[in-house]
Amino acid sequence: MNQSNCPVPKDQQPTNEFIELSKSKIFSWPKSLKSFSLILFKFWIVTFIIFIFISSGSVYFKTSTLRYILLSFFGSLSLPFLFSIRLYLGWNHIFKRLTSEKVEYEESGWYDGQIWIKPVNLKEKESLIALIEVKPILKNLIQILSLILTFALLGVLLFQYKNI
Repeated sequence: MNQSNCPVPKDQQPTNEFIELSKSKIFSWPKSLKSFSLILFKFWIVTFIIFIFISSGSVYFKTSTLRYILLSFFGSLSLPFLFSIRLYLGWNHIFKRLTSEKVEYEESGWYDGQIWIKPVNLKEKESLIALIEVKPILKNLIQILSLILTFALLGVLLFQYKNI
């Protein structure tokens, strides 16, 4: 953005917010679906081990071991799911700010919110950034979230059977 005619503070400009989020170590993980899947898989395995350890303290674990292992298996999906939701919300916020025609900003605090309408050339530039850079990240996150929800649904369906 041209600083001479832009009233939006530098740290609240959508392009700068995108650059800052891209530099973030955790928020940059979903840029590659393969590496992000591997990170989430490792996170899920650690969570699964913790859930197994917790459920092993149950009295009923001795009578229904398979049921508690499956419960830990599917219950441990909750933490990677919440982590992925957080990443999705952050990237979706940036996507909306980049594609919006207006920029909402605050000069000095929460009580003085302002709105600035983007010039056409800036709107086009930021829309291009949103489509080329942010949209694939959102697509990756949606694929991961769909996979996690599919496994969770499978877990719910498995627990409908009484003989497990």
